[in-house]
Amino acid sequence: MAEGKPEGLQDILRRLEQAGEERDWVSVGDMQAAMGERSYGPFLLVPAVVEMSPVGGVPGVPTVLAAMIVIFAAQMMLGRRRFWMPRLLRERSVRGGRLRRAAGAMRPLGRWTDRVFHGRLRGLVRWPAVRVAAGLCILLCLTVPLLELIPFASTVPMAAIALFGLAMLVKDGLLMLLTGVLALAALGLGVGWLGGWL
Repeated sequence: MAEGKPEGLQDILRRLEQAGEERDWVSVGDMQAAMGERSYGPFLLVPAVVEMSPVGGVPGVPTVLAAMIVIFAAQMMLGRRRFWMPRLLRERSVRGGRLRRAAGAMRPLGRWTDRVFHGRLRGLVRWPAVRVAAGLCILLCLTVPLLELIPFASTVPMAAIALFGLAMLVKDGLLMLLTGVLALAALGLGVGWLGGWL
């Protein structure tokens, strides 16, 4: 199992693919170790991307993933260097073959992402910008349970969260800044949708 901070999305996908090859079942805790316990970006990016997949259309799944992100984002705001997660969540597992295939299928996206986003305005992916981003992620997650009433509407806040995670992973401050604007727009849109729906 790879250790240390991942160098980009390709590195994360490679680690997850390797975990799927080495084990019949891969727990969330195994994935946490594979992604690097001291790296913030993957813990926002991966749950948000899962929610944006067809899995996000299953009732209740977006809210569970949002709760997971809130747990991570709150620890980011507190400046924790290692993430804690509840045992019940840590021990949930997925078949290794399924994880390996999913990670392999996303490799082209990883290559494109790592090539396009990297190393701009690095000061915006350090403190206190990371705390501000974590706070925005929590606010975005709070809109998800009600947005589940509208099919796939929760994809909007999750897309912003995924971009925050990506910006931290590839250390791209310009992407972080643009995502902050998107996050504020997503919050406004989410509130507007809920107002119209309710």
